[in-house]
Amino acid sequence: MRAFEELVAEAEAVSVEGWDFSWLEGRATEERPSWGYQRAMGERLARVGAALDIQTGGGEVLAGAPKLPPVMVATESWPPNIAKATALLHPLGAVVVADADEPPLPFADAAFDLVTSRHPVTVWWEEIARVLRPGGTYFSQQVGPASVFELVEYFLGPQPEDVRRARHPEDARRAAEAAGLEVVDLRAESLRTEFFDIGAVIYFLRKVVWMVPGFSVEQYRERLRELDGEIRREGSFVAHTTRFLIEGRKPERVR
Repeated sequence: MRAFEELVAEAEAVSVEGWDFSWLEGRATEERPSWGYQRAMGERLARVGAALDIQTGGGEVLAGAPKLPPVMVATESWPPNIAKATALLHPLGAVVVADADEPPLPFADAAFDLVTSRHPVTVWWEEIARVLRPGGTYFSQQVGPASVFELVEYFLGPQPEDVRRARHPEDARRAAEAAGLEVVDLRAESLRTEFFDIGAVIYFLRKVVWMVPGFSVEQYRERLRELDGEIRREGSFVAHTTRFLIEGRKPERVR
C-alpha cells in the first residue's frame, strides 16, 4: 500500500461531483440490495407516460434506464450536479429542473404517473402525493438507520439513539400513509461495506457530506492516521450500509 500522505493527497484532489462512485473501484466494496433498484425502476419507467426523478444527482442512475417515458423530468439542487445531469440526460430526452429540495415541487397537481428517487436526503411526502396522478406510484430506494455508522462513530464517537434510529423504514411507512399513499412494498437490508485504503475513506466522506458533517482532512488528520494503521493491520475497515425499498400508490379517485 502506498504511503499515508500520498493516499491523502490523491483523495483530497479528486473531484467528488456527481453520484458516480467508480473512483472507488478496487478500493472499496459495498454489497447491493437484492431487489435491484435500477432494474426495477427501469421496468416501471417503461410502462408510464410521465415520470419525475427527484434529487437525481448527476443523473447516472436515471440514465441507466433502458427506456424513458415520453415525458421525463428530473430535479436536482446542487449546481455542479445540475450541469452534469443536464449534459447526461438531455440527449436522452429528459429535462433537468433546478429545485431547492424544499416544498413545493415546481409542478402541477397530478402531473406524473410515477415519481422515483434513489437515496433522497429529504422526502416531502405531501408533495410527492400531490404531483402523483390518482393510481400513480412512488418508487424509492432510501438510506436506512445507522448506515455506515461504524465509520461515522469512528470520527464522531457514539451517537444517541434518536440519531441512530433516524430514517427508519417504519417511519417512512407512517409518513407515506399520512400523506395519503398506500404502501404496497417495504423491504430493508443490511449490507457489508469495506474500505481498503484511507484514500477511499476520505473520498467517501468528502462525497457523502452528511456522514461526518464538516469533514476535512485537516480537522481529522490524526484520526485518519490511526485508521490508516488499522486498515494496514486488518486489511480493510468493515462497516454496514442499510437500505430500504419503499413503494407507495396513490389511490384512484372515488367515483
